[in-house]
Amino acid sequence: MGSREHLGSGWKFPLQVDRRGGIATERQEAKVEESIFIILSTAKGERMMNPEFGCGIHDLLFAPNNAQTRSIVTDEVRRALVSFEPRADILSVRVESVPEESNVLLIRVDYRVRSTNTVKNLVHPFYLTEGT
Repeated sequence: MGSREHLGSGWKFPLQVDRRGGIATERQEAKVEESIFIILSTAKGERMMNPEFGCGIHDLLFAPNNAQTRSIVTDEVRRALVSFEPRADILSVRVESVPEESNVLLIRVDYRVRSTNTVKNLVHPFYLTEGT
């Protein structure tokens, strides 16, 4: 077993077909990044067999785009990632407004894959209101 095999491999999300016509897969550090994306994209209670899984930011849909909301989003993201992604150390979570789009928050997550010390980042958009 290679030094990174324990990071996992599995179907790519969302499901895709690879060049050979099979199900596309992700491996190692890419799987950790995909897991973070899934955690942030899943609302708590969305998974019936694991209702605590996910991130509480979805409860903030229609919240005002202000400092208090951004602070709550930061706390919820950190809490969810610490709880559900044990392969990564969360180095920082920053939430920023997009000046030209008042309904969008950009969630910037810096993390380190524990087993390889690889430092990565991910930017995840969160829409406070849809279609505005």
